[in-house]
Amino acid sequence: MKIQEILKERILVLDGAMGTMIQRHTLEEEDFRGERFKNHAHPLKGNNDLLSITRPDIIKDIHRQYFEAGADIAETNTFSGTTIAQADYHLEDYVYELNFQSAKIAKEVALEFTAKEPHKPRFVAGAVGPTNRTLSLSPDVNNPGFRAVTFDQLKDAYKLQVKALMDGGVDLLLVETIFDTLNAKAALFGIQEFFEEAGRELPIMVSGTITDASGRTLSGQTTEAFLISVSHVPLLSIGLNCALGAKQLRPYLQVLNEQAPFFVSAYPNAGLPNEFGQYDQHAHEMGHEIEEFLKEGLVNIVGGCCGTTPDHIKEIATLAAKYKPRTVNNH
Repeated sequence: MKIQEILKERILVLDGAMGTMIQRHTLEEEDFRGERFKNHAHPLKGNNDLLSITRPDIIKDIHRQYFEAGADIAETNTFSGTTIAQADYHLEDYVYELNFQSAKIAKEVALEFTAKEPHKPRFVAGAVGPTNRTLSLSPDVNNPGFRAVTFDQLKDAYKLQVKALMDGGVDLLLVETIFDTLNAKAALFGIQEFFEEAGRELPIMVSGTITDASGRTLSGQTTEAFLISVSHVPLLSIGLNCALGAKQLRPYLQVLNEQAPFFVSAYPNAGLPNEFGQYDQHAHEMGHEIEEFLKEGLVNIVGGCCGTTPDHIKEIATLAAKYKPRTVNNH
């Protein structure tokens, strides 16, 4: 059954944070390096995407835990999987392999769970992160016209990532944590260009980030403007993730619910970070806040971002099963 059909029938659950789960392993430099990158000239600690090559056992186990908790969709471990983001570690040449392996690992686990529970097929979303550059803003305060990257450079970087994710077997593409819509446009352009050249397509999910209480993305767009900016692409879903807790996200989801001609997704953080930058919100408390979205019929896909764990996803999955999905208004 196609995901489009399933989404009309029930709310689907996206997994929780990959980074939060990786941190539990307290890995050191040598874990990231493995044998393969033992002599790499630059520090690699913190490059979570690399673990898909050097510690696939850890990544596989995290996917498994989320599926066990009730997730329908797993995100690949590829948040920084572009040549632009991997340049920080001098690993641009390994980007294809990183994405391919990440997709392959997630897909193996998804198939394992689908075989066990055919009535609840599991899907893999190729995670396409925002990169650490922005097209709309200058990194140099004294030179507002300067850009650290061009549209074409970003588009090509995204295109390579998407090719590898699709070759590795993902079911969907998720352009996520968008703080600059122009970056997202480069990603979507790269995706569509690849679809055309490869002669194959996948459903696309898009998820933006509201950076503060003003209700705008980092590059200054309101939720409504963000929606309009990406609506030229026939998306599977549009939504919001990260930056805010569930409670703070709700008014912006209401905007998407009223105006989006696509399915709507939400995966907030486990509350707001404390003074140490950690997330304290327990599963039950987060579930209570997310239940408000569900009652109001605001979402079709729901999950967790920073600070969320399989406990949070289990709570969300239990609640999501009780409510009907949002009805899509095709204006």
